[in-house]
Amino acid sequence: MAEKNKKKKPRAKKIGVVDTMFARFDMGGAARAELQDCPGHGETFVTISRTVPGFKDLAVAAKNLIEKDGCDIVVALGMPGSAPIDKQCAHEAAQGIMLAQLLTSTPILEVFVHEDEASDPVVLASVFDQRSRKHARNAYWMLFEPEQLSRRAGQGVRQGFEDAGPLSPSTTTATAD
Repeated sequence: MAEKNKKKKPRAKKIGVVDTMFARFDMGGAARAELQDCPGHGETFVTISRTVPGFKDLAVAAKNLIEKDGCDIVVALGMPGSAPIDKQCAHEAAQGIMLAQLLTSTPILEVFVHEDEASDPVVLASVFDQRSRKHARNAYWMLFEPEQLSRRAGQGVRQGFEDAGPLSPSTTTATAD
């Protein structure tokens, strides 16, 4: 009888991380490192990772992490190149990620760093690292501390570069009709 009265331990949530070989920075490594620093890693939640060749492969990998591995949220990390065709392909890949979200009713945080966001390799590496880490933390907050996101609403928070900051009525010049 004592066996029946034991409370069943809730299932650990799963955060998926899918990254690419094409990126010039280990975005998945940065995201996983950030998640390991979050409270409850290994107990309240676990991280499941996959790597795909390029960013056009992220949508199906994220969908598989959700449907086959039971992930509650996925962080999809990739690097589009700087050529015009890369920007077009990034747009199409983003649409695939959005479709995967809709088909699974599960958030997939798209984390793209475009190769031409900074010409200085040190700055670009920092953007890769910070954007990957901040979106991983956002995924954690979405599952466990949504109030963290609410506190930051309207604050011009950026991932990768300095925050833009909020606008106030005194900083706008538009008039209401």
